[in-house]
Amino acid sequence: MGGDLIGLVAVILTCGIPLAMMYTYYRVRKLKSEERLAALARGAEIPLEPEMSHFARSRRAGILLVSGGVGLIVMFSLIARIVGDSETLVGSAIGVLPLTVGLGYFVDAALIRRDLKAS
Repeated sequence: MGGDLIGLVAVILTCGIPLAMMYTYYRVRKLKSEERLAALARGAEIPLEPEMSHFARSRRAGILLVSGGVGLIVMFSLIARIVGDSETLVGSAIGVLPLTVGLGYFVDAALIRRDLKAS
């Protein structure tokens, strides 16, 4: 009985959590839209949120991914040092992927900046 219940709970959570997240996202957007419409009906001035440029988006993604990758590498290195097990250093290889993707975003941002200066 316990194994069947665990499987059922796993399936329900696997399907239920993404559905709950989608519903929450929908409700928040709907509430924001209703709030904006109500403010417009009262005649309030609503400033538009500025659109980020491609350069800014690439730079932001690069910063986040590089810092995340470096953080993972440092975390696994510290764990290996504290535990004293050199095999734990293999986990720091996980940080190489976000690090290299982040560096790719920095290259993308540099290329976008160069193209903007050229035109």
